[in-house]
Amino acid sequence: MLIMKKQYTGLVMSILIAAAMQSCGVYSFTGASIPPQAETISVDHFPNDAQLVQPILSQRFTDELRNKFMRQTNLQMVDGVGHLHFEGSIVGYRTEPIAITGDDRAAMNRLTITVRVSYINEFDESAEFINRNFSRYFDYDSNLSLSQVENEAIDQIVSELVEDIFNEAVVSW
Repeated sequence: MLIMKKQYTGLVMSILIAAAMQSCGVYSFTGASIPPQAETISVDHFPNDAQLVQPILSQRFTDELRNKFMRQTNLQMVDGVGHLHFEGSIVGYRTEPIAITGDDRAAMNRLTITVRVSYINEFDESAEFINRNFSRYFDYDSNLSLSQVENEAIDQIVSELVEDIFNEAVVSW
């Protein structure tokens, strides 16, 4: 009898938690808060408009942003304009020395990538942002060339940029 009471209590608690989550909007365990009526998302291709163009960056960034929303929300990716919509471009790709030694040589270099993003939310205009810049960087030893660290740097920077954009758009903490 005690076992049945515990099972019953667990079932009731599960139903209450599910009802609470349903009544306040769509929540995921990633912290995303999405309007309950939103069913679709669209992410336009992000062209590379930076002065220095890295050929694979545009597709890599666009794919990673799309994949983030596909993995961590229940929204369906659509062509055109979804209930939630992202568009923008890569506006900065630059490398520069950040630490100079006593003999005026760079000890460390920094690769910085900047994307300009517009986010449209059909159901919550207060969550939208237009032409907001997001920027991240990767520091590397000047004894290494950019081509030696570029793939690792791009992977890390793109991952951080996508996380920043996801959080800004749908995580309301």
